[in-house]
Amino acid sequence: MLKPPRLSPVCAVLMAAAAVLGCSDNPREDVRLTLCKDMVTLELGSVPSWQGSEVRTRGRQGATVTVHFAAADGAGQARCDYRYDAVDDTALTLANPIEAYSTSPSQLILNGRTITNPELAQLVKRAMQKQGREFIERTGKALRGQ
Repeated sequence: MLKPPRLSPVCAVLMAAAAVLGCSDNPREDVRLTLCKDMVTLELGSVPSWQGSEVRTRGRQGATVTVHFAAADGAGQARCDYRYDAVDDTALTLANPIEAYSTSPSQLILNGRTITNPELAQLVKRAMQKQGREFIERTGKALRGQ
């Protein structure tokens, strides 16, 4: 009889840390909102003061995440649009409708400037790399007990 594979202690600790830490500083924040904020931060070159956000779903027409912020040059607004991505209604999408939408935006409108592909693809890539670095940093701190 085959034995199930054993997890190394390091692998087990990393998996536990990932489960505890999640992918965002705010575990209740939707990934679309987090990505939108990270893209805005990268475009501005610094972290603004977040003034509020709104997530609106419009059925098959898509979802919109809007964030309001204050930056060094004044108040601003960004909107990230997400395409409807569900084939069928599931228990998950019925319970949490935002799950029916793509996790990668189709466009970003930052202070009236529309960003679409290929620039948008590069911005999403940079934001995901930023999130990855932050996750590794948080995991390291948790493993060191900080």
